[in-house]
Amino acid sequence: MRFTKLSYKPVKKITSYFPVIFILVMLPFRVYAQQKIVDRIVATVGNEIILQSDIENMYRQMLGQGMTSQGDMKCEILEDLLASKLMLNQAKIDSIEVGAPQVEMELNGRLQKFIDQIGSQQKLEAYYDKSIQQIKSDFRNLIRDQMLTQEMQKKIAEDITTTPSEIKSFYRKIPKDSLPVIPAQIEYRQLVRNPPYSEESKLAIRQKLLDLRKRVLSGEDFATLAILYSEDPGSASKGGELGYMGKSELVPEFAEVAFSLKKGAVSPIVKTKFGYHIIQLIDRKDEKVNVRHILLKPKVTIEERTKALEFLDSIVTLIRADSMTFITAVHIYSQDEETVMSGGIAVNPMTGDTRFQLDQLDQATAEAVSKLKLEDVSDPFESKDMTGTPVFKVIKITNRIEPHTANLKYDYSVLAQMTKMSKQQQTITDWIKEKQKTTYIRIDDSYRGCHFRSKGWVK
Repeated sequence: MRFTKLSYKPVKKITSYFPVIFILVMLPFRVYAQQKIVDRIVATVGNEIILQSDIENMYRQMLGQGMTSQGDMKCEILEDLLASKLMLNQAKIDSIEVGAPQVEMELNGRLQKFIDQIGSQQKLEAYYDKSIQQIKSDFRNLIRDQMLTQEMQKKIAEDITTTPSEIKSFYRKIPKDSLPVIPAQIEYRQLVRNPPYSEESKLAIRQKLLDLRKRVLSGEDFATLAILYSEDPGSASKGGELGYMGKSELVPEFAEVAFSLKKGAVSPIVKTKFGYHIIQLIDRKDEKVNVRHILLKPKVTIEERTKALEFLDSIVTLIRADSMTFITAVHIYSQDEETVMSGGIAVNPMTGDTRFQLDQLDQATAEAVSKLKLEDVSDPFESKDMTGTPVFKVIKITNRIEPHTANLKYDYSVLAQMTKMSKQQQTITDWIKEKQKTTYIRIDDSYRGCHFRSKGWVK
């Protein structure tokens, strides 16, 4: 990105439209409505227009966030908007669609983030001097256009792959001061035990879900109950809605039931590794379904927690006494399907490799790591797995990597991602240059003096 924080020294970066379009899609949910702008059309791209107010609002946002530029910031904003509108125009020509439920879910998510920032829904309504429904109406088309732009961007760059030779070539060519500094990292093995839930706690959860299902069938709104009761942090605030997903994107037990439902129907209780669910089908499109769900999880009692920790403690005693290796203990006792066959090697879900920065660990695991030396085995502790379910585990540190500049020996996956991003950027840049030749583009005379990176905007 060409804009930098005032307090930081600008660094050399690969410039292209790819990160810029992404920023437009993820723009903070805010418009400076209080300051009146004499509006006018300053550019047209195909059937899409850019208003003076679009540029002014983004300009004020960036200044408010402490951003600056070595060039003319408003010209740079205009070029970003031109690229975005070019993609939006083509998305509509190509009949790319985003469903109304997807738009609503994104709209609600962004509104909720802004409500969290500003303090309450009432403060948000006072800020805009509009009701929440009016605010949604104002922004719905904007969100849909941004999502279409993002889908077009994905379509352009989705087939990009990299080879080892390309990654090595990229590494040799990139300026050394553009390589990221990798913070300290660790690698570890883990032995994981699931909570020994009592039959009573599982029965209580099932009964609660049966009661909620009965309430829905009696006419209560599923989405409202999901907001009130669901323990899925990713969907509860959206009324339990997951958006359109294919079978491969859902765990098998969930997918089997979701794809068998009729529109509006509510499923029986479904058990997955996440917990217990009831599911309602909202819509089905081709090979994807959009569903709501309510997730509940059994609670760990003090007795169950004590039992799990004492069991792990007995295993740690054997390992520390050299009566059993850590890997053997994992193969015999670990209940983590993801790591048991590899001897407990933990894989970072953010990167796909085995190294973790400390801030990529959950708090309990990070605290355990901070107390360990290389090859030490931790005391048993309670943590949470990727589903947010409580688990009990012990870990063993197998490697520590000090902070360093990215290199091929230690950071191949990081450099592979940078290489792929560079190729995607170039692909999008090339696509824009081609589309400029065949798309109607008009820029107001007041901006024709801008020094755009691409000369194809001014004809």
